[in-house]
Amino acid sequence: MVVRVQEADFDIGAEIAALSAGRTDIGAIVTFSGLVRDMAAGKPITMMALEHYPGMTEKALEKIEIQANARWQLQASLIIHRYGPLKAGANIVLVATASPHRQAAFESAEFIMDYLKSRAPFWKKESGATGGNWVDARDADEDALNKW
Repeated sequence: MVVRVQEADFDIGAEIAALSAGRTDIGAIVTFSGLVRDMAAGKPITMMALEHYPGMTEKALEKIEIQANARWQLQASLIIHRYGPLKAGANIVLVATASPHRQAAFESAEFIMDYLKSRAPFWKKESGATGGNWVDARDADEDALNKW
């Protein structure tokens, strides 16, 4: 289990390779990578700024990773979430789950992402030519989490 909250970018391929290095007990790795879109609510944006409370955020992400590992047979898992100012097209998040079988890897990755979208303690502000606005929670994200 690995959780990192960082300002620096990450290399998705290198992270997957590190997760599975020397492991022959892994039959499936599922990844989700999130990027900054250039549109939000029909308006163009050029940047998203993410804020968090150091220490508190990592503990919250570790908690959900522990829950995923308790619910599914996982050989490894990884959550990387960035903070700071991020331009459109930049990496925001990487979730990777590794399991002997694909179903556990798919379901656990979806579970982690549903949690991150609705419960992770990050505050997001989107900015563009018309100014900036804080991103509100969405009912659809809450609904997705409720299925678990």
